This record gives sequence, structure tokens and C-alpha cells, in this order.
Amino acid sequence: MSRSEAQSWSLDIALAQGGFDALHPEGKNTLLQLGHDPADFDAVFAQVKSGAMLPKAWSQVAARAESRAAHYERDGYARTAADLYLRAAVMWGRAQYSIFNTRDPRKAALRARCDHCVERIGALRDNRVQRVAIPFEGGHIHGLLHLPEGKASQAAAVILGPGMDMIKEDYLYAAERYYTSRGMVALSIEGPGQGESRAGGLMVTLDNYERAISAYIDYLAARPEIDATRIGMFGISMSGYWGLRAAAREPRLAALAAYEAVAGDFLTIFERAQPSFKKNYMYMSGYGDEAAFDRDLRDAMPLGALVADIRIPVLMGIGEFDELTPLEQALACYQRIGAPKEMRVYENEFHPLGGVAAEIFRYGAEWLERALNGDPALNQPGRDVRHYLQRDGKIVDGSANPSWWLGADPLAG
Repeated sequence: MSRSEAQSWSLDIALAQGGFDALHPEGKNTLLQLGHDPADFDAVFAQVKSGAMLPKAWSQVAARAESRAAHYERDGYARTAADLYLRAAVMWGRAQYSIFNTRDPRKAALRARCDHCVERIGALRDNRVQRVAIPFEGGHIHGLLHLPEGKASQAAAVILGPGMDMIKEDYLYAAERYYTSRGMVALSIEGPGQGESRAGGLMVTLDNYERAISAYIDYLAARPEIDATRIGMFGISMSGYWGLRAAAREPRLAALAAYEAVAGDFLTIFERAQPSFKKNYMYMSGYGDEAAFDRDLRDAMPLGALVADIRIPVLMGIGEFDELTPLEQALACYQRIGAPKEMRVYENEFHPLGGVAAEIFRYGAEWLERALNGDPALNQPGRDVRHYLQRDGKIVDGSANPSWWLGADPLAG
């Protein structure tokens, strides 16, 4: 029995006693940036006392939102209907995600409801949300293309990379709010091991995710609306990790914003953190043998010196107490980057960066827009900008080290 299975009781106790916040402090705020209505969120977690209850709770509340959406669509209220379909889609997506078995017919049924809601969103938004399937290494990778209103020409494009426990639909809200509303094209993706890509049998390996990003760049570069020289990426959590790998190896990627990137050692995320992370990644990579998983990935997975090959502007942001990457290790990774770079450390924040979720989604998008538009300040060789953002609103400029370190730098020795 794997560690995640043996210790699943601990997650159930946390959910029963403290709700979602017990697992992801202030994580509700992050889910709001992913299109979850706060009333829906509360209705779901009012029902949940264990992890096994999640698919039922998400699906029941999703069905209510979808029913309302169909009502408004019948009466011709397209925007109201699209908003409700979006709420339903992200909840159907959460419901199917909670089933870690691609052969379980319930997973496929829940995915079908999510796909239906996305199809209705596209129809109600003049086909500005489109499904994308790209042949890749014997399978397919799947994405959603988000287009701005009107006729786009020579637009910048941003790949929206999901964390390991996210899917492409999680960016439906953010794509419109932060990118297409600014005239940019967005492509929310699922790489190997994620969502529909995993359901089709495509599993993640040590290096195929960055090749998938290259395949998505091929797709974007061929689109007539897009300026192929202005393609960037916004990555969260594991997509921050995969984005850093891609930035080191894919010369067509023009800028990267990586928040909560898993930039440290193997043991922290897969042995010390909540066991669900390891369970998920073993499922994504197709491992059933935990000892083999540990043996194959423990030393090979960390980024190490790879980031020294990055040549594009990079923005990194992380919580002071991110439970998946110790801050000292995140700063060490950042220091190895020789390209124009910026680091923001958020005081007393954990992995979801829930206390600053709206801020990081907006700032990451604006930073990327400026970087892709050739802002000289962001593209200046040797740029190294660091900030420590305190909870009281004060910002320490020139250093990302927490103030309580009193100037003692653990990386100086």
C-alpha cells in the first residue's frame, strides 16, 4: 500500500474538522480566480466530511448551476447563461478530477458534463472558446483556445499551465478576465498526465511535458491571429516547474511567469507534504510501485543547474511557507537563473498563495503583457529585482529574504 493510501485518513480528518482551509490555507481565494463562485464553494464544502464525498458534492452543486444556465439560455440571456455554464464546468471538472481511475465510467460521465458546459460557453461567446487536440507522442494533448472579441491580428499569446491537480477548464475565468480582455490570445493546456491527456493514456515523464509545451507553441505559431515571436507562459505550481524546464530548452518561449513553482527537492513535495500530492503524481506518471517511483524520480526530478540555461525574462513568486518548496531552495533556484529575472516572496503565504490570489493573477498577466511587448526594463540584461511583500502592505525592495532573517542569508555561505 502506498503512503498516500495508508495516510488518507489524515486528509479526511482535516476536511472534517477544518474544511478546505485545513488542507490549503486561504485556498478558496485561489479557486475564486479559477471561476468558482463563493456560494458554490460553500455549498460544496458544507457537504464534505471526507475525500470520498468530494465527487458527489461537486457534481450536485454543478448540476444546479448547469440547470440554471440552461434556463437562461432558453430565454435568450446569453451572458447570464455563459456565466452559469462556467461555474458548472469548473465544478464538473473538480468532480471528475477526484476519481483517480481512467477506467471508472463515472469519471467519463462527469467529464462529458464538463465538456458540454464548455461547448455551451463557446457557442454563447461567438466561438471565442475552442477545444484543441494535438497529436503528441502516440496520443493527444488537449487545450482550450481563448480568443479576444473582434478580429485579432499579430496578437501576443500566453500558455496557461495548470498545476498537477488542475485542468484546462480551470482557466476559463482567468483567460477572459486577464488576457483576452486585453487583446491577447490565451491557451489553457493539459500536458501529459493531466485531464483528457491522461484519460487518453498519455502519462507524464521527466521530460515530455516541455516537449508538449513546444507542441503547443507549434500550434500557436501557426495561428493567423498570433505573433509567433510573442508567446509566453503563465504557470502555477508544477506548471511553474515545467515552465522553467521549457524556458531552458524552448527558444521560442519569450517570457515566463512562474508562481509557486516546485523548484526544490523531491522529498519535500513527495514525502513531507500532504500524501495526496504523491498519489496524484504517481497516477499522472503511471506508477503503481511507490519504491520504483522514488528510485526513478528522487534524484532526476529536481531542476538543479538546468535553469542556468534560461535566456528569457522570468518572474517567480512564492509564499514564505510554501509547503512544497522550502523558501531557501526556491531562492537558490532563482539565483541560478542568469536571464533578466524578478522574485516576489509573499509573507506568511502557503502553497495556494490564497491571500494574494487576485494580485498574482493580475500582476502575472500584466507583467507578461509588458515582457511580450518588449518592455526594455523587463528585458534588460542583468536585471535582478527582488521583493519581500509583507502582510501589512509594506514591501521590502532589493531583497526577497524575509525580514525576520535579520539580514542573515542562508545562501551566502
